[in-house]
Amino acid sequence: MSSLTSSSNFFFPHLFLFVFIFASKATSARNLASVEDKAVNNYASTILIFGDSTVDPGNNNYINTPFRSNFPPYGKDFLNQTATGRFTNGRLANDFIANYVGLKDYVPPYLDPNLSIQELSTGVSFASAGSGFDPLTPTISNVISVSKQLEYLKEYKAKLENRIGKEKMEYLIYNALFVVSAGTNDFVVNYFTIPIRRRNYTIPTYMDFVLQQAQQFIQGLLDEGARRIGVVGLPPIGCLPVVISMYSDNPFSKRECIDNFSSIARDYNLKLQTQLSTMQLKLANTGSRIAYMDVYGPLEDMSLRRNYDFDVVNSGCCGTGFLEASFLCNPRSSVCQDASKYVYWDSIHPTERTYNLLYQALRPAIDSIIKI
Repeated sequence: MSSLTSSSNFFFPHLFLFVFIFASKATSARNLASVEDKAVNNYASTILIFGDSTVDPGNNNYINTPFRSNFPPYGKDFLNQTATGRFTNGRLANDFIANYVGLKDYVPPYLDPNLSIQELSTGVSFASAGSGFDPLTPTISNVISVSKQLEYLKEYKAKLENRIGKEKMEYLIYNALFVVSAGTNDFVVNYFTIPIRRRNYTIPTYMDFVLQQAQQFIQGLLDEGARRIGVVGLPPIGCLPVVISMYSDNPFSKRECIDNFSSIARDYNLKLQTQLSTMQLKLANTGSRIAYMDVYGPLEDMSLRRNYDFDVVNSGCCGTGFLEASFLCNPRSSVCQDASKYVYWDSIHPTERTYNLLYQALRPAIDSIIKI
């Protein structure tokens, strides 16, 4: 397997490519969720989501960025085959979680100008594909920073207060389920690709920097009234098809996970768990709950063919599956016949089936946050 040192020679030739790689209820979707698939003795007044492309249902449709997915074949297996801006063939984990807690079938993007007060009050996503905790990361693809997402939360609260009153708005926020999913772009798009951060940070010190930024963001949520927060860790980044393609010694014949990259995610996740536990201890008497949400374990199991029956684990369904994402996965791209046999939809993002399995793996964490 290739090392990070030897892989550094590949950063610059691929910089341009890598930068750009990166509401009504639906009865039919309800029918897919069994009675047993509903939260029991749990309650969430609304769901509010922040982060990157793993949780962005289409906010990037409304900003000036090339990092979009509101065109086929994205949305191939979504309701009415609609390309909503979700970077997958169907639903995100957001959507499954919102359904599980009984709020709605699809979490809409906050920037959709046509959202009703019902859609706003039952939950939205502020996330932006390509974003990260490092302030430099969103500037690469001209997307919405997490600090701006926090500003949108303040705006959201003001809208609700204007429509339903301050007391009801504060109740919604106090009992809301907050989900934060970011960090992957900070390493894959930013640190590994552009030399700016590598000049001043080693991998361990950059890890600490990103975690400091994450802590500041979570504190910002708490300051705005958040009391139930789930924070998603990093995936096994060495298993992402695009990382295998760009940094493997034999990307075409030996497409295996690159552990040197995944080990960074493991180390980061351990530090993140310690950080969240420390924050939770300080909030012990406030009724606040902060939980780590592990996607590394289940995604690694899928990528290594452990406990899951995927046919293709190391390339995406769209195009060759090696590099295509965003506008490189487009109406002219070939598409696999059955995306449910693939872990990844494009070279970066999971399929709907994978997101569903991740949501199922996250249910204990979700329950711990919203239990009554």
